[in-house]
Amino acid sequence: MIRSLRCLFLIVVLLALHGTANAAPGTTQLFPALTRGTAPIERLTIYGTTDMEVFAPIIRDYQRRHPATEVVYVDYIAQDLTARFLTAAAREDGPDLLISSGMDLQTKLVNDGYAQPHRSALTDKLPAWAHWRNEITAISYEPVVIAYNPRLLPAGRVPRTRRQLLELLRAPDAPLAGRVGIYDAAQSSVGYLLATQDNQTGSMAGALMSALGDNQVRRENRSGVLLDRVANGELALAYNALSSYARLRMAAGKSLAIVQPEDYTLVLLRTALIPRHAPNPAQADRFLDFLLSPEGQQALARHAHVEPVISDSATAAAPYGREDGRNQPFRPIKLGPGLLVYLDALKRRQFLDAWRSSIEQLPPDR
Repeated sequence: MIRSLRCLFLIVVLLALHGTANAAPGTTQLFPALTRGTAPIERLTIYGTTDMEVFAPIIRDYQRRHPATEVVYVDYIAQDLTARFLTAAAREDGPDLLISSGMDLQTKLVNDGYAQPHRSALTDKLPAWAHWRNEITAISYEPVVIAYNPRLLPAGRVPRTRRQLLELLRAPDAPLAGRVGIYDAAQSSVGYLLATQDNQTGSMAGALMSALGDNQVRRENRSGVLLDRVANGELALAYNALSSYARLRMAAGKSLAIVQPEDYTLVLLRTALIPRHAPNPAQADRFLDFLLSPEGQQALARHAHVEPVISDSATAAAPYGREDGRNQPFRPIKLGPGLLVYLDALKRRQFLDAWRSSIEQLPPDR
């Protein structure tokens, strides 16, 4: 009964986040087993928030090592992933592994008893910040950045701090009016997480949101869509974008560049958990250990442009222990019960009321 009430509560939170009565269906792809003949086929079902085209090469790398495994990957945005999982969990069937950048929603699933522990020689190598209770495991990290189109924003005007961004938003010639974008905190759980972290970390979050509202900021549910609008020139700049998606487009030659804000740079973890009632937990254990292996960490870096959580050097601990070589201060979003604070229904409503009042204000006369 308690589990059912917890499930109902989180579904209500997710529906409020998404503003719809049903979670949107994800894009599903079957990766058939590579083996031929009569060998038994094992199945692994993954719900993930990493875009299909990015995660597909990682799955294929895994299958080359385990050719008798077929993989079903379903691509969701974070709140839809969690809502779909909870629907399946009520029937005690569903995915074997959840991989999501929605750190707070993953943490709540663990806190509410929906995950089973996973410990191995590889998880024992993880730094303390990369796991919680052996039930939620970081597979990578990535900075949260300012992305801009260098053809539209001259180098001398590129903001390196939030204060500089605020000054650019308030500039008399209004270079970003109608040409700046952010995650929609009211529709995207990752956007909501980043907005609340800014609110806790930065002293000018309110002023920055008001200035974005003055500039008719564009809001999107996915970082990739936001970055595509910057790269094609529809927008000049995006605030709080995920660096992995930006680097992926930069590697493809898109007109895009990034800045890690020098006042502080939020660091987001992509996390994995194995549901308590996973149909194939052994396959989930094996895939998670692959992601944490040197081969898996290299595949994530190569294909998804994220940073490793297990490394032979000190770089993997850098975001959570010191500044990087360019003296940019990292502010990690830490795993643990602190992430549950803004999932409280009252706190969420109060925060979004204030956020909307800033973002949705009418632009002033110029």
